[in-house]
Amino acid sequence: MATPKKGRSASAQSKPGRSLALILIAIAALTGGMFASGHTTPRLGIDLAGGTSITLRAVPEAGNEAAINKTNMDTAVSIMERRVNGLGVSESEVQTQGRDNIVVNIPKGTNSEQARKQVGTTAKLYFRPVIATEVSGGGTAPSPSPTGSPSDQPSGKATDKPEATDKGSASPSASPSTQGRAVTDALKADATPSASASDKGKASPSPSATGGTAGDDASKLQEQYAKLDCTNEKTRSTVGDGVKASAPTLACGQNSQGQWQKYILGPAEVDGTDVDKAQAVLNTQTGAGWTVTMDFTDGGAKKFADITGKLAQNQSPQNQFAIVLDGDVVSDPYVRQALTGGNAEISGNFTQQSAQDLSNMLSYGALPLTFKVDSMTTVTAALGGDQLNAGLIAGAIGLALVVIYLLAYYRGLSFIAILSLLVSAALTYTLMALLGPTIGFALNLPAVCGAIVAIGITADSFIVYFERVRDEIREGRSLRPAVERAWPRARRTILVSDFVSFLAAAVLFIVTVGKVQGFAFTLGLTTLLDVVVVFLFTKPLLTLMARRPFFANGHKWSGLDPKSLGAQPPLRRTRRPAVPVDPKEA
Repeated sequence: MATPKKGRSASAQSKPGRSLALILIAIAALTGGMFASGHTTPRLGIDLAGGTSITLRAVPEAGNEAAINKTNMDTAVSIMERRVNGLGVSESEVQTQGRDNIVVNIPKGTNSEQARKQVGTTAKLYFRPVIATEVSGGGTAPSPSPTGSPSDQPSGKATDKPEATDKGSASPSASPSTQGRAVTDALKADATPSASASDKGKASPSPSATGGTAGDDASKLQEQYAKLDCTNEKTRSTVGDGVKASAPTLACGQNSQGQWQKYILGPAEVDGTDVDKAQAVLNTQTGAGWTVTMDFTDGGAKKFADITGKLAQNQSPQNQFAIVLDGDVVSDPYVRQALTGGNAEISGNFTQQSAQDLSNMLSYGALPLTFKVDSMTTVTAALGGDQLNAGLIAGAIGLALVVIYLLAYYRGLSFIAILSLLVSAALTYTLMALLGPTIGFALNLPAVCGAIVAIGITADSFIVYFERVRDEIREGRSLRPAVERAWPRARRTILVSDFVSFLAAAVLFIVTVGKVQGFAFTLGLTTLLDVVVVFLFTKPLLTLMARRPFFANGHKWSGLDPKSLGAQPPLRRTRRPAVPVDPKEA
């Protein structure tokens, strides 16, 4: 039974060059990929590279202060994370602070203004019918151009509004509607603008059966609309505050020419939770360019079909519905027929970015709370840079001490250990540089700590193997058999140790959030790399070195000198001397 085992050992021992070639090819491939991608350094997190920090404060609706609770705040954090991730941002941090604040940290290199709009627009999303609209401060003629991200209709349309269709269709006429009596009658209508032509021809608003309350509210809203100046940022931030979804409201939005529009909007007909999915699509079949497609839930499809059927009977701008988010009109497409398919397409002269922005807001729409931006500050990397330098200095000192210890204790064997540490460092660096553009990994201070801790884990694996080899030499074996006999026992110990470290890193990554996950991820990655380096580099390299006379003959500077290790000569069996036996008397 000993012969096959020796055969397998001899076969494995005779081909260590294959393992070394494999890991060197992997390093070369990773390095080539790193330079080919143009990402030659790891991406840094906000604490090292700087970035933007946004503090949002939850504002409940009047009489509903209990809405600020842990459940709703956690929901808000989850939606904000999806919104930020929708921008392609990684290493962002979204976490609660206190009872009613959420802090969003976004690393440098992200469009901070775009990110602010995405995370700041976190109130409920509504689809409201447009009753009246005009350029704010620009005369009385209604302007039906789109607001928010969409831009003008390219061609073949009688108006420059975006259009909501099932699959795209021709445009209706864009005859302007009067703003006076028609607006008043529309405000008094139940839920949506009236579809009858007589509504637009009434002489004046008349008191309702409820004592004139509806007429008074309509007149008051018209007065506010006349005074509304959407070019004023402070006015835009407060317009529509405290208005319930079931009531008409005022709103502001920006059209494709960059002008601010003001709106009178009817009660909300469709809620943001009725949108099942929205995405930006490049429509090459009809030449419409970038469009936004929406899929509604079953209940949302019915409500959307009802409102679009009513709006389609009206003239501009009362054949439009406004997509309202945080009081801002992000789009106001018109319809020419009822959209009954459970989905819709908003077409306009969208750019790819504007289409993706709108689809992102539609996809992650409704939140149980409204948020106001309390502060937005730029975080400098000065403090993080100082801490990084201090950490790197500490890591360099620790690495130097490890190298000095290896040189003093293992002597020639320290050459193998140092080369193994360099290979592990090369793999770690190239992977971190490539993981930035691939999965969005960003190096932060805790991640740096994880990499420094990994030095000890990697060195520990070498020490386990070296000590097993020395134990075999102490038992009287020569170096080459000692290297092979020590490997199975050392391998088991290394695997168990690394498994425990990886398990701890995995649990830490799952149960924690924010920067601590960076530490756990780096620790887990370097633990896996430790196994790769020991199996494919350290063991094969020691096998090759055992064939060199410097190590094989036990030079006193090799670290494997049998005399300095206190090796005992191998035990040999000897025959016991014969003991004379006295003859017994008969």
